[in-house]
Amino acid sequence: MDSTAQSFMQLAITAAQRVYSTAPNPRVGCVIVRDGKIVGTGLHEKPGEHHAEVNALLAAGEAAKGATAYVSLEPCCHFGRTPPCTQALISAGISEVVFAMLDPNPLVAGKGVQALRDAGIKVTGPLLESEAKAINRGFIKRMTAGLPFVSCKMAMSLDGRTAMASGESQWITGPTARADVQRLRAQSCAVLTGVNTILSDNPSLNVRAEQLEHEQAAQIAQRQPLRVIVDSSLRTPPESKVVQLPGDVLFLVGNPHAQQKQRFANSSAQICQIDTIPGGRLDLRAAMAVLAQDYNCNEIMLEAGPTLGGAMIQAGLVDEVIIYIGAKFLGSDALPLLNLPGLRHMADHISLKIVDVAELDGDCRITAQLINS
Repeated sequence: MDSTAQSFMQLAITAAQRVYSTAPNPRVGCVIVRDGKIVGTGLHEKPGEHHAEVNALLAAGEAAKGATAYVSLEPCCHFGRTPPCTQALISAGISEVVFAMLDPNPLVAGKGVQALRDAGIKVTGPLLESEAKAINRGFIKRMTAGLPFVSCKMAMSLDGRTAMASGESQWITGPTARADVQRLRAQSCAVLTGVNTILSDNPSLNVRAEQLEHEQAAQIAQRQPLRVIVDSSLRTPPESKVVQLPGDVLFLVGNPHAQQKQRFANSSAQICQIDTIPGGRLDLRAAMAVLAQDYNCNEIMLEAGPTLGGAMIQAGLVDEVIIYIGAKFLGSDALPLLNLPGLRHMADHISLKIVDVAELDGDCRITAQLINS
């Protein structure tokens, strides 16, 4: 399609990105154009509220009749919390729909396009498909693989160390880098960590409005990501910050003693039993499937120590790593970034592709994608 159509679609994709999270729904934007002019723009803001197409139609009003709708995702055609967007577009008299990508949700998956065509509406697409997929990586993976998109966030010194031998790690990076972490948490459905991190650091793992550099920080922080602790024996103290702070907490456990569970009898924290593998460790793939399928997690941010981080990577469950590097040396006695046992030869290496490098007030952030072998 021509550059004008691409420009309108890019505006729809940009609109979808204005919201940090629409979990468990995908991020969607819509632009309605009539006679070459934009008459309505909309985005999906939160589950249960109008989808992007409906908000754009409301903005366009009568001008929507005979117009073209540019949508970053194939319009839905099923009843969920809201009516189907296909019917709204048909009722409004839209003459053409241009979509960026097909919806991977089996309830839609081409059926939305067909419903529009059956109603006599011209449908064109995909357009800017790769750009549209990039803003819904988690939703796509959950729908197609039954797993969440996992980003492993780590902080290290220039000599590749993540904490002192004592476990002390505050702070390797500065305030700007830590504020950037708040953004990543706010964009995630869940923040995942291990019990050893809870015991050594007593982290909050929440989104803090005062550190979130956004004009709607207070509103964004109202939706706290699910805090998930991998804790096979349920050793987490009930008085831990991660348990006591507002927000939902989920423990992924093996088969802990009844008395360990009893410690959380007066807590709102959920306890989910996961199958174990030899050695008593949790089956991490089964755990991720539970988070995707039972808790509708699209994107998960892994903030853990070297053991759980390394295990997740070696299990092939991490999609990208985000490493914050502080300009300091911690020395050879400090703890390594990851525990990756069994890599004895260069041929055993784990490959990544660096996709972004950014400077953050003296610190550095590297984003790299895992390359499947």
